[in-house]
Amino acid sequence: MPISTSDRGGRTLPPFKERLQARAREAGFDVMAVTLPDAAPQAASYLHEWLAQGRHGDMGWMEETEARRAEALTLWPDVKSVIMLAMNYGPDDDPMARLARKSEGVISVYARHRDYHDLVKSRLKQVARWIVEQTQAEVKVFVDTAPVMEKPLAAAAGLGWQGKHTNLVSREYGSWLFLGSIFTTLTIDADAPESDHCGACHACLDICPTGAFPAPYRLDARRCISYLTIENKGHIPREFRKPIGNRIYGCDDCLAVCPWNKFAQGASEMALRPRDDLIAPTLASLAQFDDAAFRAHFSGSPVKRIGRDRFTRNVLIAIGNSGDANLLPIARHLLADPAPVVRAMAVWALGELAPGEARTRAPDALTHEEDEDVKAEWQFFLSPPP
Repeated sequence: MPISTSDRGGRTLPPFKERLQARAREAGFDVMAVTLPDAAPQAASYLHEWLAQGRHGDMGWMEETEARRAEALTLWPDVKSVIMLAMNYGPDDDPMARLARKSEGVISVYARHRDYHDLVKSRLKQVARWIVEQTQAEVKVFVDTAPVMEKPLAAAAGLGWQGKHTNLVSREYGSWLFLGSIFTTLTIDADAPESDHCGACHACLDICPTGAFPAPYRLDARRCISYLTIENKGHIPREFRKPIGNRIYGCDDCLAVCPWNKFAQGASEMALRPRDDLIAPTLASLAQFDDAAFRAHFSGSPVKRIGRDRFTRNVLIAIGNSGDANLLPIARHLLADPAPVVRAMAVWALGELAPGEARTRAPDALTHEEDEDVKAEWQFFLSPPP
């Protein structure tokens, strides 16, 4: 079915792409552009190299979906155009400022409100339904849980460019954009890609607390605090615990330091608004959850998906880094937690806040502890490495 060029009254309509952009804005997207499904051929080789080097860590689904992720036409052979849409979620304040308040937990900006996947997908569906009504074309919508190379496609569409921190950077919105895509069988004129405007700047590389960028435009997820506090299901290696500071879910440092943020427009009224209780929560309040309370408190939040045990693990690392002796009773209490991943970090937190007490407790604790990883944490105080 051809695209209609006039309304029912016979009046000439604006060009379809112009109407599509207007509909996207009505749905709450700040910017929209179009690219071809094969417009980012270099992405496939980068993905393959990244996986071969093991820099995806334990994210096994990245390997499992490599073929579909690397090439949009493999994911859906009938796609003719990829519509990339973005929503600005820039914060109203400097997220780096909270890192100095050691008795508070820092949650990544994107996770301080309800899960953006739900909002972005619902808005994508609004636009997709409009496309079907106007053209009868087939459509599929994707947010970043699907095997789609959204950042390379967004750069190819001209929404921005992939910065040295590997995230999308926009001249209008800095590093703060949620991305979504609509694949369609409709042929739409593609937009020109955006060129790289990072220049000689390497602020995002220098700020990373754990050295997660082995080179510009290259990320080793295994060293990334976002990966360590969210994707990593096990114990966080000792070398990363101090650099994590009080970041309990994700890390915004490389995004927040980007100079292009100073040109960014504020988040629109239709953007997600942060929950007040997730902007500066105290570590004491966050360490008290059992599983049911955790699920209730983070209902509708992306934080909920890591579960109570991993979350409490993260909070205990922040407690250990806090220097706040008032938090010692929490660490002591969680030494008996049912979850080994929690007990292990309770040992570490105790050792950071009261090393003498940890050494005194270690011999007896070792006779009762059955988990080998938790034992290793206690053993550290009896025979620390040179």
